[in-house]
Amino acid sequence: MRYLMTSLATDTAPDEKLFAEMGRFIEEMTAAGILLATGGLEPGGVRLTSSGGEITVTDGPFAEAREVAAGFALVEVRSKEEAIELGRRFRAIVGDGESVIQQVFGP
Repeated sequence: MRYLMTSLATDTAPDEKLFAEMGRFIEEMTAAGILLATGGLEPGGVRLTSSGGEITVTDGPFAEAREVAAGFALVEVRSKEEAIELGRRFRAIVGDGESVIQQVFGP
């Protein structure tokens, strides 16, 4: 099963210790074949809305800064519980904040 794990933006600036711990965590997941992709996300983005056959394009940002997804990891694991455990480990490394885990369907 694949899960998309997103992390919401915080006001906390990363430090060298965080980068080192996160690097080890990413290496571990990569070596285990769990991590499919990871990256940061721009805070703005573009929203596409369709209504009655008309498509509207709106530039972001769209929400309060603390509600914007700042980064993501796409993982492939055996269960939702395993995805949650990875999320717990991530939050323990980065500290206070919020993450969302969603199962990805399809090929």
